[in-house]
Amino acid sequence: MFLIPGTGKITINGREVENYFCRANLVTLVRQPFEVLGNTADFDVVATVRGGGETGQAGALRHGIARALADHNPEEWRVPVKKAGFLTRDARTKERKKYGQPGARKHFQYSKR
Repeated sequence: MFLIPGTGKITINGREVENYFCRANLVTLVRQPFEVLGNTADFDVVATVRGGGETGQAGALRHGIARALADHNPEEWRVPVKKAGFLTRDARTKERKKYGQPGARKHFQYSKR
């Protein structure tokens, strides 16, 4: 992910953010770090994302943009971005399948007799 001084254009995998994400709430999620700082048109973002789903990719982009902004101007921007919770990684992962059952939580049907 690259943060370049510019006009506020966000490019993901070579496509505009509005064309990459179908849902408007995901576009808003990606733009949140800029809105918290009030500098929506100061930087261009060029990012490459792979894997996961749309929501996971949008969250990862928000995290990456927030980290880049915090590194760019730590004295002024780190505290508001951290207070908004954008520097905390979402650590949820898929739960593993356990042996002796068909999935992570699902169990085979129990037969009493």
